[in-house]
Amino acid sequence: MILLTSTYLGPVHYYTKLYSGEPIIEERADHYVKQTYRNRCIIAGDDGPLALTVPVEGMPCGTSKTPMHAIRISDHGKWRHQHWQAIVSAYESSPFFEYYADEFETIFSRPYEFLVDFNHDLQQLVLDLLELHPSITVNDGTYLNLPEAKDFRETIRPKIAFDFDPDFRPVPYYQVFRSRHGFLPNLSIIDLLFNMGPESRLILKQSSSVLEAPASSVNLKTSTL
Repeated sequence: MILLTSTYLGPVHYYTKLYSGEPIIEERADHYVKQTYRNRCIIAGDDGPLALTVPVEGMPCGTSKTPMHAIRISDHGKWRHQHWQAIVSAYESSPFFEYYADEFETIFSRPYEFLVDFNHDLQQLVLDLLELHPSITVNDGTYLNLPEAKDFRETIRPKIAFDFDPDFRPVPYYQVFRSRHGFLPNLSIIDLLFNMGPESRLILKQSSSVLEAPASSVNLKTSTL
């Protein structure tokens, strides 16, 4: 069993866990933490890694004490348009962008109140495009304490080096700006998807010590464990 947080177009490391075939619990009772993949993804821009951050509304008690499932998206500024334009600029010349762009753009143009719902729809789209069917249960009740589980809730983060995890070794793949910046590992899953398309599954497999993920039904639902 693997414990994960909700992420905004999470990194390759995160998706190797969804690929693993192990049961997944997505924690939504955790306290929202700034500068994490909960509302941030990192793509490969013309000038190198580029962080895109979804603005969220503050709470009276402070966002650091607010459970993830209650975090609301802020409509301040034109962030949806800005994020999508940044993605287009970064990947419009990638091999598979034209095949997937419309479905992603539809989600970016849709209004969402809660961050977890926006994250979920993007994640589900990625899983569908990759034909991955992990068994995922959502916890939005009491924060889980499961010593027997593999807990990545606070370790898969932008500022924590991924080499802490012996089961993840990113395999290089084609990237649009690789000749300029070299291979940039562990970017958002869309970097892998737009550059490698269906072969993304192979990269996930090669980047992880797990075996091929078994076919199973997605069970992504709101529940209290």
